[in-house]
Amino acid sequence: MPEVQFRGVGKRFAGGAAPVLDGIDLSIAQGEFVSIIGPSGCGKSTLLKMAAGLSVCSAGEIVVNGLTPQDARESVSFVFQDATLLPWRTVEKNVGLALELEGRSREEIAQTTGRLLELVGLSRVAGHYPRQLSGGMKMRVSIARALATKPRILLMDEPFAALDEMTRDRMNEELLRLRAEQNWTVLFVTHSVAEAVFLSSRVIVLAPHPGRVAQDIVVDLPYPRTAEVRESEAFDETVNHTSKLLRETYRV
Repeated sequence: MPEVQFRGVGKRFAGGAAPVLDGIDLSIAQGEFVSIIGPSGCGKSTLLKMAAGLSVCSAGEIVVNGLTPQDARESVSFVFQDATLLPWRTVEKNVGLALELEGRSREEIAQTTGRLLELVGLSRVAGHYPRQLSGGMKMRVSIARALATKPRILLMDEPFAALDEMTRDRMNEELLRLRAEQNWTVLFVTHSVAEAVFLSSRVIVLAPHPGRVAQDIVVDLPYPRTAEVRESEAFDETVNHTSKLLRETYRV
């Protein structure tokens, strides 16, 4: 059974003249890393929010681990484009927020946050506040916070879009390192074809007006993906092929 399945999913906002999404059929297996790309306004973020149970379908259904998205929330974590850290809480306190809300003990929270900060390489700044961190460090805190509840599925909405290219590349490699250790299923929204190809086992291209699946591209590059992969001919060919299909989608 797929870990996440979209069956004829459509979305129409109240008062909208036309649907944002229509007839989305998509299956994602356990452990897959699937990126969604497409023109602005094609419904990428809307699709992700529906999978998270933050918005409801107007048509069709989404099944997450055999449950509705609302009932499957305990197994899903969402990482937004903005790190959305609470400025009055330290790094450690931001990471442990979800555990506090669940009523976990201080000892368990301390152990979990300590392990996660070590995992993302931020143990030395546990007592810092968000204003003291770089953009890349803030995003690592956000990812650590998302992992605190031990999710099976990670939904990521352009999490690295605001970072410079070097930091973004480094964060891509860090994310794949963490995934290799944690083995989550990932659904990742991005505008960057190169980022989608580097990270993913599959890339989904959405066509606009209304949003629908135009291409489902298998990325035939071996894991682990390293900086050397970006310099390979196979990587360039896959990026160029995906970019061509994306351009064709724009003309639809």
